[in-house]
Amino acid sequence: MTRAGFVTLVGRPNAGKSTLLNRLVGTRLAIVSSKPQSTRERVVGILTDDEAQLIFLDTPGLLEPRYALHRAMQYAAQQAIGDADLVVHLVDATTDRPEDLTALAQLPAPPKAPVLVVLNKIDQLAPAVRDALLAECPEAVGISAATGEGIEALLAEIRRRMPESPYLYPADDISTQQTRFFVSEFIREAVMEQLEEEVPYGVAVEIDEFREGSSPLYIRAVLHVERESQKRILIGAGGSRIREIGRAARERIETLVEEPVYLDLWVKVLANWRRNPAALARLGFQVPTEESRP
Repeated sequence: MTRAGFVTLVGRPNAGKSTLLNRLVGTRLAIVSSKPQSTRERVVGILTDDEAQLIFLDTPGLLEPRYALHRAMQYAAQQAIGDADLVVHLVDATTDRPEDLTALAQLPAPPKAPVLVVLNKIDQLAPAVRDALLAECPEAVGISAATGEGIEALLAEIRRRMPESPYLYPADDISTQQTRFFVSEFIREAVMEQLEEEVPYGVAVEIDEFREGSSPLYIRAVLHVERESQKRILIGAGGSRIREIGRAARERIETLVEEPVYLDLWVKVLANWRRNPAALARLGFQVPTEESRP
């Protein structure tokens, strides 16, 4: 009998969840950035082999919500924890120590699924420090998502904990999400690489048109910002910045879809969208109400 199940990756911002997802599935699906809070919604990656099908759910970093977008991000993480057969609590071993996940995620009760603590970035620790930490946390698994150290041991432990089940999705699927979702994420990743400080956090990407069957594949995307000053920065002098963002994003998109792409980017102001529940709903975010909170 094969095994199959949902594995939710949770942790504080910059714990390395997205790097770990990409490492586990062997495909670049999630945004990887040194900037915290780069993941805003759950990202699904699927790994299938002869023994098991593992459906990984990458989640936004757990933090104290300060406005509506943060509440939507926290809600996405809480929902993914509720959907899990196994919760992988990823900890940055260079800065943090394992802590109570129920409190960190602001859950009303402990997760129903078992929690596996994974200590990431152990390659950055001195050998004596690493040995002491693993001795202090004997139930934890030590890994480096960046280098691949410990990944096979982690996968073996995850497979062992999955319920017996037939595969839930076709064996060649790598995600349950549509291509346009990853297109919007790759555009946002290019924005995060090109711009500094607050501006990348004020950008939301909406795919306005995805013309399948055209050659090249035509994609029109709108980059929403909160203020006119952000719009000017994003466009750049003579359109130089938005062209560079488009070039970088197009390269990643073409690798994903395996065909030429014409990427048409527009910048519009959607005032205060991060704090406006109606604007967030339009952009596809779920902002929890009191009734929907876990």
